[in-house]
Amino acid sequence: MILSGVTVATLLWGNLHNPYVWVVLIVTLVYGAVGLYDDYLKVTRQSVEGSRGRVRLVIEAVVALVATWVIASVGQAPLSTALAIPFFKNVLIDLGWLFVPFGAFIIVGAGNAVNLTDGLDGLAIVPVMIAAATFGFISYFVGNVLFSEYLQIHFVQGTGELAVICGALVGAGLGFLWFNAPPAQIFMGDTGSLALGGALGAIAVATKHELVLAIVGGLFVLEAVSVIVQVASFRLTGKRVFRMAPLHHHYEQKGWAESTVVIRFWIIAVVLALLGLATLKLR
Repeated sequence: MILSGVTVATLLWGNLHNPYVWVVLIVTLVYGAVGLYDDYLKVTRQSVEGSRGRVRLVIEAVVALVATWVIASVGQAPLSTALAIPFFKNVLIDLGWLFVPFGAFIIVGAGNAVNLTDGLDGLAIVPVMIAAATFGFISYFVGNVLFSEYLQIHFVQGTGELAVICGALVGAGLGFLWFNAPPAQIFMGDTGSLALGGALGAIAVATKHELVLAIVGGLFVLEAVSVIVQVASFRLTGKRVFRMAPLHHHYEQKGWAESTVVIRFWIIAVVLALLGLATLKLR
């Protein structure tokens, strides 16, 4: 439902001669296909176990590496392989060839972080829509020479078209939320969560706002970190830091109602998005 809406809208309204549009769309669809296979195995086996985690990560990593290489290739040096630092207008760290694995890490991390967040009705889709809307503004400003000069952000020619994909993500998310609102009639699954996270990661890499994604998508980062901390702590000490991971389940175990967890996490997502937008002006 989500992927068909995003794909059709992008093909109708996007500039199909723009390489950034195709890179983000292909990452989205391939990640969606990986998630679809995982969901298919879970349904047919009647089990929570899907495809092997390592195999899935390898496929995601290969796709992300190719996508980042293409993004770096079509960009203009030295910005194409550089890391821009939020709040600083002239600070660029040239990563050279290391930019490719770095960008791939951002895409893979974003995909799996959204996947971990998708645990309650409506919990993941609204923060994704908020992040997509935020990056819609960012991509438009970054891809417009006048706005980028006024805001003193780095101009990346062609990335303005990614605002179309961001708008498609918001629109498809609204349609999905209509049926995913509690009690949910449909579920996002790995098909949707991996694709949406991968799309956000690819857009962030293309617009040179990888670190801003960590702010705007801070909720997803917290969910992913909670799982990493929980697993590391249990393996090293035999003790759990959280009552249950990911983080939203911890608060459920503390007695918060599901709707309370979801709405409060939405509020956090809005605040983080505003903070991310503030990086455009505070330089």
